[in-house]
Amino acid sequence: MRTEPVRRLIVWRHGETEHNVGGIWQGQLDTDLSARGEQQAAAAAAALSGLGPTRIVSSDLRRAAHTARVLGEVTGLPMEYDERFREIHVGTWQGMTQGDVAAQYPDAVDALSRGEDIVRGDDGESVAHVEERVLAAAQELITDLPDDGALVVATHGVAGRALVAALIGLPQRQAWLSMGGLRNCHWAELAEHRTGWRMLTWNVGVTDSVISTSDR
Repeated sequence: MRTEPVRRLIVWRHGETEHNVGGIWQGQLDTDLSARGEQQAAAAAAALSGLGPTRIVSSDLRRAAHTARVLGEVTGLPMEYDERFREIHVGTWQGMTQGDVAAQYPDAVDALSRGEDIVRGDDGESVAHVEERVLAAAQELITDLPDDGALVVATHGVAGRALVAALIGLPQRQAWLSMGGLRNCHWAELAEHRTGWRMLTWNVGVTDSVISTSDR
């Protein structure tokens, strides 16, 4: 049976950072990959290259851009950047530990635990804000994607889930409750069908056994 070409989107979270390990709210702080994050990026890039990517667009924050650049080196594809794929801005929480945020903003943390979509850190963003910008960016890119194209978007945990949920028509609160977050250097693959976008995989990544442990 002849199979028609299908456009695909791969939403990829950046590798580990020291802030991830330390339980620190990053938001749009411009942090670097840890040594382990660099290893994760290399292993994931080797796996993702097998999915036949045709275009790579990344958040301009270093942790995502570095992750994406490794895939660009493996595939020979040029790098593009779009700040709309940045992580959720968490305002005054940026750089604070999870414990400090819980202690200083107990009502906000309680609201988040109930699944309420509040603005983070007094003057940050809500997930609704993130959904609006990442979806707009993705739709522009998808317009130019050929019928058999595979776009890789290198982004962040909340931003990545928000984008996937928006494309498949899942309410953000339900996505948070049922999907959880993308783990470091894990990805989701979506394919476009006549009825819209479908999620083929979620939270796929390279197993720890494949990643070197020399720098742990």
